[in-house]
Amino acid sequence: MGPAIARTARGLLNWRSLRWKIAALVAMASCSVALAVGVLVHQSTFERSMSLGRDRGFSELLAAVDDYRRTGTAPAHADPAEIPPVLLQQARGTGQYITWYDDRRPDIPWMWAVQSVGGQALAVKIDMGPEIRSLRALDRHIVMASLAVLAVVVPLAALAAELPNRRLRRVARTARRIAGGDLDARSMVGGRGGDEITDISATVDLMADSLRDRLLSEQRFTANVAHELRTPLMGLVISAELLPESEATELVRGRVRVLRTLVEDLLEISRLDAGVERADSALVPLGRVVEESVGRTGLEVQLTVTGDPVADTDSRRLDRIIANLVANAHYHGRSPVEVTVNGTAIAVRDHGPGFPDELLADGPQRFRTGAAERGQGHGLGLIIALGQAQVIGAGLAFANAPDGGAIATLHLRGDTSSGG
Repeated sequence: MGPAIARTARGLLNWRSLRWKIAALVAMASCSVALAVGVLVHQSTFERSMSLGRDRGFSELLAAVDDYRRTGTAPAHADPAEIPPVLLQQARGTGQYITWYDDRRPDIPWMWAVQSVGGQALAVKIDMGPEIRSLRALDRHIVMASLAVLAVVVPLAALAAELPNRRLRRVARTARRIAGGDLDARSMVGGRGGDEITDISATVDLMADSLRDRLLSEQRFTANVAHELRTPLMGLVISAELLPESEATELVRGRVRVLRTLVEDLLEISRLDAGVERADSALVPLGRVVEESVGRTGLEVQLTVTGDPVADTDSRRLDRIIANLVANAHYHGRSPVEVTVNGTAIAVRDHGPGFPDELLADGPQRFRTGAAERGQGHGLGLIIALGQAQVIGAGLAFANAPDGGAIATLHLRGDTSSGG
């Protein structure tokens, strides 16, 4: 549960994920809409307040003009010194009714209404403070409401993005499984129509079907070729043994042995590919089994066994793995070749140029040794060793030593006992 929770937490906190990109896009869109609506509401309310202020100013100015004409008494703000100079100049120049919003002091705004009557400038001013304070309160409420909506919309957008996000992660997991060799992995279970993620899933599944069919076709071809070659090859082996002894005969026999080994390797690989191989496991003393395997290769090896380890494995297949690893170390590396048995781990090391980067990254490939300095060969030895390791449930890892040389380490399962 711990690692799963940690992975989930990392996914939730990954701001580069599609979930948060969608949430950010929704937040930006919501902010844009809120800003546009807020500006429109603010401007509309402001214009309405100005219109009401002008209407009130006009009404009070009409009353003041009537009083002035009846009584000759000017309103309190008729003193030219109190009237803004620009407004006073416009009123005297036109003789018309003029209004002007005075926001020179934003905390105390006024709406002025001025008209010149018989050379006398009559003016009234309306306190616009309540309207402006109401407008500011409206702006605050719009901002608070927008933040509240964002607080709800962004998490909902992130949750809504989880469904396509989950489907995309499923496609990614399927692609990784296919890349790891599981060609039966599929991302589509049932059908879900219509969108781009469905198209991607269908494409990945189609690719897996194509890869599986192509691989099966190649495996069948390899097996058929190997079986077809086996019969004429046996005749060739018998014929080579009947040739009179000579240098040319030894050369022919050597090439025939190489061809026979290649055909046997191809047949073994075809059986491993078909998945018909089964391990016959038992508890075996690793030290003795590895020593006998190394001895049968006829190659010079420095063997080191720590303790008296025992493992649950198939000794025949283990012998095949050790023989291939030792032969690969001799053919593609340099002496001395060292085999170390420590617990259930068996390491085969040479002192050559080491494994190429392609092999360390992608594993061994058929008919490819990876680099010229690794020598010549068909590239099947490590493939067979890896396949046999999978059959017996062991792990086979490839690495390069810091001071030079290639190291292949076989990790077996089972009981381990240590001797003195």
